[in-house]
Amino acid sequence: MAGVEATQPAQVDISKTSSVPTEGYDKKCIFCRIVNNEMGTELLHCDEEISCFRDIKPGAPHHYLVVPTKHVGNCKSLSKEHVPLVKRLVDTGKEILQKNNVTDLSDVRFGFHWPPFCSVTHLHLHVLAPASQMGFMSRLFYRLNSYWFITADQLIELLNSKGENN
Repeated sequence: MAGVEATQPAQVDISKTSSVPTEGYDKKCIFCRIVNNEMGTELLHCDEEISCFRDIKPGAPHHYLVVPTKHVGNCKSLSKEHVPLVKRLVDTGKEILQKNNVTDLSDVRFGFHWPPFCSVTHLHLHVLAPASQMGFMSRLFYRLNSYWFITADQLIELLNSKGENN
């Protein structure tokens, strides 16, 4: 039965668009299964490139995960060519916040857990708002300037510097 569930949504998505290749889906990846509607998770946004859903363990009143619809590894696997993708993840996060009446973008945290501190290897941007209302544990898990969490801006800067060093 699980094999049928994993196969049917991928076939449906591929028939709708040729830009979602079969190799962009990892049946063992929970986020791939979510974006293919196999988990019953509400998708707040879904297109050929980006999907968004709520975090199951919210660290703030608004806590969303914005992911590439196609399977992409974690932050360490990215290169300079991924900068537009990271920027689109952030832009989608901002759109979702605005749709949910969060207008103070100065009180938002956009970031990624740095390997090995990520529980899912599918690239995912954490969007937390208002950051000022995060509890003690969330402030620890999503702490700025830590070994385990990097902001979207820091990741973009890092990826752009990778291109300069090549």
